[in-house]
Amino acid sequence: MSDHIYKHIQLTGSSSQSSDDAVHAAIERASKTVRGMRWFEVLETRGHIENGRIAHWQVTVNVGFTLEE
Repeated sequence: MSDHIYKHIQLTGSSSQSSDDAVHAAIERASKTVRGMRWFEVLETRGHIENGRIAHWQVTVNVGFTLEE
């Protein structure tokens, strides 16, 4: 196994469907411009309530990616 050095970025995804969809949205969007993403960690989950129901999710994730040689 080779050693890796990771850089971290913080992303916030949003979704009206679920917290999982918010995470997927953040990672999928970042994958268009960030290479080498390897892992993520959920840091914070927030939501918006309307009429007693969850109307919107926001999830902040820390994403680690490998640095290129």
